[in-house]
Amino acid sequence: MKFILLFAALGIALLRPVSASDSPNILLLCIDDLRPELACYGVDYIQSPNIDALAASGRMFSRHYVQAPTCGASRYALLTGRYGIYGNMELFNRAKRLKSDPKNIPPSMPAWFRQHGYTTVSVGKVSHHPGGRGGPDWNDPQQIEMPNSWDRHLMTSGDWQHPRGIMHGLAHGEIRENPKQMDVFQSAKGNDEIYPDGLITDEALQQMRLLAANTEKKPFFLAVGLIRPHLPFGAPAKYMDAYRNAQLPDTPHPDQPQGKTTWHKSGEFMRYNRWGKNPNNDEEFALQIRKHYAACVTYADTLVGRILKQLDDLKLRDNTIIVLWGDHGWHLGEQAVWGKHTLFEESLRSPLIISYPGMAQPGVNTASIVETIDIFPTLCDLIKLRKPDFLNGTSLFPILKQAQTPGHPAYSYKGNAKTIRTGTHRLIAHKDGHLELYDHSKPDGEIHYSATSDPDTAKALLKKMQQRMP
Repeated sequence: MKFILLFAALGIALLRPVSASDSPNILLLCIDDLRPELACYGVDYIQSPNIDALAASGRMFSRHYVQAPTCGASRYALLTGRYGIYGNMELFNRAKRLKSDPKNIPPSMPAWFRQHGYTTVSVGKVSHHPGGRGGPDWNDPQQIEMPNSWDRHLMTSGDWQHPRGIMHGLAHGEIRENPKQMDVFQSAKGNDEIYPDGLITDEALQQMRLLAANTEKKPFFLAVGLIRPHLPFGAPAKYMDAYRNAQLPDTPHPDQPQGKTTWHKSGEFMRYNRWGKNPNNDEEFALQIRKHYAACVTYADTLVGRILKQLDDLKLRDNTIIVLWGDHGWHLGEQAVWGKHTLFEESLRSPLIISYPGMAQPGVNTASIVETIDIFPTLCDLIKLRKPDFLNGTSLFPILKQAQTPGHPAYSYKGNAKTIRTGTHRLIAHKDGHLELYDHSKPDGEIHYSATSDPDTAKALLKKMQQRMP
C-alpha cells in the first residue's frame, strides 16, 4: 500500500500545473527551410559550430519528419500538436474558427503553456507571418495569426518597412515586390544586421534580457524564428568566404523521377532572377546556389550561437529546455527539384535537436523516426505538465531518456497526396488512388518506386495511413 500511495503521489507531482519560479524555461528556435545541412548531421563541408555544440549537449534526431513541406502547414502542426490542412494560411483559418467557435478549438502550444503560468514571447518567423499578423503588409493588429497564444508577438522591420518586406528581404532594406527583379542569391558586405535575421536576433536578445529580469519570476516560453536559409539566399559576404573555393560533393539522384510522383517544376525558385540560367542544366550555376545556401546556413548558425551565448551569460542555461527545429527540408537539385513542396525525403526530413540540463546520454544521437507533432507532448513531459488529450503526437521523453528507444511511423501530407515513412519504406498515396512505394532498405532509396512489386507492404502501409489520417 505504501508503494501504491508513493506512486500516486509521484503521478500527481508529474501532472502539477506550472507556476513555481523553479519551473524550467523553454527556448524554441525555428529555422526556415533548413534541411539537415549541418556538420552534426554528417555534412562535413558545412560550418555550423554552434548548432553542432547544441547537438553535442543534447539529443539530435537524425530521422525527424515534418507534417507538411510548406512553412504555414508545418508550423501549424508544430504549434498545435495536431495534423492539419496543407496551406500557408492554416493558422489564420484556425484563428477564424476560434473566433466563431471558441469552445471547440483547442489551445495552441504557447497558449497551453501560457495558461499554466508561462510568459510566452515570439520573435521573428515562428508562425507563418513574421510577427504573426495579417493584412496587406502583415502588420494589421486586427488580424492575429495565433490569438490568445503570446504575451508578445514581435517583428522589428527596420529598413524593410514591414513584416512582409522582412520575409523575403535582401541586404539594406531591399524588399521583394516582383520576384523576377530580385536576385535568387546575394552576398553583400556588412555586419549581421544588413539582413533581416540580424534584427530578429537583436530583438530576441532584448526579449531574453527582459524575461530574465521578470520581477514575477515566471518561467518563459521564448520562440525565435530565423528566416534564412529561406529564399532568396542572401547572407553577409563574410559567411560566403568559407565556401567560395570549397569542394562540394556531387548532388545525389539529380534526375527528374519517372512516372507519377509529387515532383514539380520548382516554381518558387524559378520565378527569381536567375540571369537566364537553369541549375538543372548548368552545373556551375547549381554549385553556386548550393554554396550560397551553405552561407545562409552558417549565417543562421552564428545567430543561434549569439542567442545561446546570451542564455549562458544570463545564467539561464541550467534551467532552460532548448528545442531547435527546421520547419521542413529543401531540395538542392535532388530529383531535379530546387525547393520544397514534394513528399520526398528531401522535403520532409529536417533537423530536430532537444537539449536540457541533466539529460541522459547527452550527445548520443538517435535514429528513431519521429515527427513534428511530437514536440508539444514532449515539452509537457519535460516540465511535468499534464498533456492535453487533443494532441495527435507522441511524447519523445522515452527517447530522450534512452536514445535507442524505438520511434514510430511519420505521416505527412500536401494538397493532392499523403505519405507514411517507416524505418524501411515510404508509401505515397495520391488522391486518385495512385501509389508510390519506396524501399529504403535498398541503396537507391527514393529513386525508383513500385507498389505492384510488393503489394502486401503497400496495402499494409496504406491501411495504417488511412487509420491515422482518415
